[in-house]
Amino acid sequence: MDNQQNKNCNEESCCDQKNCCQEEQVQQQQQCCTTNCCESEEQIKNNVKQRYGEICEQTKQINAASFCGVGGCCSSSGCGTIDYAVFAENYEKLQGYVPEADLGLGCGIPTEFAELKKGDIVLDLGSGAGNDCFIARALVGESGKVIGVDMTPNMIRKAQLNSDKYNFRNVEFRYGDISDLPILDNFVDVVISNCVINLVPDKKQVFSEIKRVLKQNGHFSISDVLTTGDLPLAIRKASELHVGCVSGALRKDIQLKILEELGFTDIQIKKEKVIDFPDELMLKYVSQEELKEFQNSGIKILSATIYAKKQ
Repeated sequence: MDNQQNKNCNEESCCDQKNCCQEEQVQQQQQCCTTNCCESEEQIKNNVKQRYGEICEQTKQINAASFCGVGGCCSSSGCGTIDYAVFAENYEKLQGYVPEADLGLGCGIPTEFAELKKGDIVLDLGSGAGNDCFIARALVGESGKVIGVDMTPNMIRKAQLNSDKYNFRNVEFRYGDISDLPILDNFVDVVISNCVINLVPDKKQVFSEIKRVLKQNGHFSISDVLTTGDLPLAIRKASELHVGCVSGALRKDIQLKILEELGFTDIQIKKEKVIDFPDELMLKYVSQEELKEFQNSGIKILSATIYAKKQ
């Protein structure tokens, strides 16, 4: 990387306009990057696609034994071999649970607050191996329909195999980018997503797409990673931490502002908890001094489930 590139990565102009537009609309002077600003949007997406393609071939236990960002986004037993249950949510007792679809990659249970009812059409963004889709299917019944969209071909194949194994007829998996959904306008009743939108460079575009595909009076319930302040540049620049659902996390206040600007109503944070990452993980990507500064800043990393309606 040349000196000019290094300089750019430490300036507010390091992100292209598309990546940081949502934050500039809130506060012009703040740093605009929420992803690795030394990588293009296409590079970021390719990194995510490659890593999750590899994760798809692993088991939940293998993912749980790896560090977040190395073995997967949000493993079921937390980050690393240390017992930090940072993102843990247990699906095993939920109606519709399919063990083969649970790769331990979530940071919440979006169906918990999705208010699903029989006959609903549900869209799952970043559907992976189908875990949340199959839970949603059990709630909407045979008269409903669930569509999963994922940009990783291996995940689509795995999800379809899982669906075929149980002979599900009202679940469909589509290959696509959640920033440009392969879904008709005003088509779905409910949108869900689990620890995926933080991986996308242009988050405002994703929520614009959610609004487009929702029916009037439809709603979403989305579990994701947020922060209470600006993460240090060293964290935001780490590719592995981006794939690990950390460096791409949006500030909570900015997230809520985006939803307001897009015209969503009844915006609520239904569930929220602080995520404490082990020092061993953070020191892979930041210095001891940077870690201490981050810890002293009071900034928190959160897992949260957000609900909102389309008027």
